[in-house]
Amino acid sequence: MAEADLDVLIRSIARKKNKDLMEAAKKRHGRYMAMAAKATSKETKQRYKLIAKNTVLYATAAAKRLLISADNAADSYARSMKKAAEQAPEKVAASGKPAKKKA
Repeated sequence: MAEADLDVLIRSIARKKNKDLMEAAKKRHGRYMAMAAKATSKETKQRYKLIAKNTVLYATAAAKRLLISADNAADSYARSMKKAAEQAPEKVAASGKPAKKKA
């Protein structure tokens, strides 16, 4: 069933992008934590730690939105393909003639 394959593909692409996003966020978090470790003043350390914490927080929120959007798109695609498949036989039955096949 081709419809199922495409909605699975949409979901798998979103998972890959989600994984890439979280990897980048972890790298950036590590960079800010390293900067915090090298900082000389207490205020600077706290600021870098807060930035690192917020980076992961916002990346997690963005990743969740990305997955939800992908799930919605995949579900919408699956519903529309199911609806299109159901409508095709109704049109043939309504006209009383089967559709002509092209050679």
